Amino acid sequence: MFGLIALALLAAPATGSGEPLDPKDKVVCKRFTETGSLVKGYRVCKTKQEWDRERENIRAGGPGSDSCSARANGGQC
Repeated sequence: MFGLIALALLAAPATGSGEPLDPKDKVVCKRFTETGSLVKGYRVCKTKQEWDRERENIRAGGPGSDSCSARANGGQC
């Protein structure tokens, strides 16, 4: 756990460089709880651009989208 934090700190750009940071490069972590559990869960950290791309792929019915709405015309759910 501490190794991941140290790695994240080393990989983070220095804010004192005077260059404005791109908002799309900001890392956003989300916590997901496992179905049927109130405590057990996991965290996923991605850049804002990656979260937006994943959201658009799901909305467009891209690869990996396995929702019932994608199979509404005669498919089993």
